[in-house]
Amino acid sequence: MSGQEYDRLKAIIDDNLMDFLPCIDIKSSFLREAMEYSLTAGGKRIRPILLLMACKLAGGNEIAALPYAIACEYVHTYSLIHDDLPSMDNDDLRRGKPTNHKIYGEGMAILAGDGLLNTAFEMMYKDMMLYFDNDKMLKQRIRAAHAIAKGAGVRGMIAGQVADLEGANKQCAKEYLDYIHLNKTGALITAAIMAGAYLGDADDDLMCDLGIYSENLGLAFQIRDDILDVVGTEETIGKKTGVDEKLCKITYPAIYGIDESIKIFNDYIDKARDIMDKYDEKAKGLVYILNLLKERVA
Repeated sequence: MSGQEYDRLKAIIDDNLMDFLPCIDIKSSFLREAMEYSLTAGGKRIRPILLLMACKLAGGNEIAALPYAIACEYVHTYSLIHDDLPSMDNDDLRRGKPTNHKIYGEGMAILAGDGLLNTAFEMMYKDMMLYFDNDKMLKQRIRAAHAIAKGAGVRGMIAGQVADLEGANKQCAKEYLDYIHLNKTGALITAAIMAGAYLGDADDDLMCDLGIYSENLGLAFQIRDDILDVVGTEETIGKKTGVDEKLCKITYPAIYGIDESIKIFNDYIDKARDIMDKYDEKAKGLVYILNLLKERVA
């Protein structure tokens, strides 16, 4: 598959990304500037695109799902702002630009992240209020919002971030490493895909298949980042490399080395692709995402 469908969906996300930011009192206008800075700093928009692709695969309306897709990107951006803080990963660059706290200071960066997280839920609740007279569609939206909340919360992304911090400078088993990856990175990816499936009213078989796809994709996604932190360059990945080793973090390359990590990465990619084979052309977008990841590692 060419990148046309991916590019089309990315354009929809980028064109509507700022439309859901609420008006902020002029006395707090600096907050909106900080939020906009990180939202417009670039990015592949993988999570919202996955949500729209899953929704379409399930037979849903991708435009109707847009508030939930944009919400995922807001949540993701908030997590990046907080990850970059000195008390977390202490990064100076993100997507080739100075990190939020380098421009606006730590306090404003924290508040910008908080603002994006809360706005994500505000936009989803606002959308739900349009469907009070349609029980079926309202329930689909409630399930989608719950999937995103859970994926971003203390049983998902935050749990993984905690384990990532706690695992630094320690010898950890593979099971602990997978726990970090499945939650820190994989949970929001899974949440986006499941939310899209709910919005499209997917049946049980498709929900199961998308769950398997998303789990393997999430693991591959973080292993790719681990690999690029070792072999990538600041110019190609848009941030400093060698950060994981500097912070003594547990990663696949640290445990298995680069060659074995690449093999494991490819195994997860293949498992995700295999589960989508039965859907043929309908799942070509989800397969294309896998090919994008492989290109970066190659």
